[in-house]
Amino acid sequence: MDNNSTSILNQGFALSATETDTASTDSTFFRDAFDCYHKRIYNYMRYRVSDLCEAEELTSQVFEKVLQKLSTFRPDRAPFEVWLFSIAHHTVNDYYRKRKRRQWFSLDSIKEMISGQISPEEAASKNDEQTELIRALSYLKERERRILSLKFVGELKNYQIAEIVGLSESNVGVILYRSLRQLRSILKEREGNDEDR
Repeated sequence: MDNNSTSILNQGFALSATETDTASTDSTFFRDAFDCYHKRIYNYMRYRVSDLCEAEELTSQVFEKVLQKLSTFRPDRAPFEVWLFSIAHHTVNDYYRKRKRRQWFSLDSIKEMISGQISPEEAASKNDEQTELIRALSYLKERERRILSLKFVGELKNYQIAEIVGLSESNVGVILYRSLRQLRSILKEREGNDEDR
């Protein structure tokens, strides 16, 4: 990564018009953006879709769209990261719209996150906890799950999420707070029900 690209990355991809004028700069910028954001976009897709191959395909679609639309990026409208996750957000929504299904959480993706270095007992316990979390998440509304995924999987800040979903930053914060409180309540209730058995 060259010094100019590193500087751009450190500044959240705040580009001037002259920095994106040449094809070589665009390809360097794209390469650096891909290197910087590929894992986060993939994790976001993996969280939102149940199939590993579909997540990979959607991730590649996002970066294809970024490459095609890089010349339309306007840093005065939104930081690059917000623009990128907005493309990812719309790509996964289009995916579900085309398939007309609502499958949000994948047990396989959570199993892959569990390290192979832990004992089988720890793995089983962790798997049970993850399964309970997934069940609890299914009680939330679609909008709440989407905002939680942008926050915790996409690692975005509230103001960035607000720009993507078209809400105010304070509204996003309230939704996150209430969603997390609701998740805690659901998990405690389910834990209490398990102890009664």
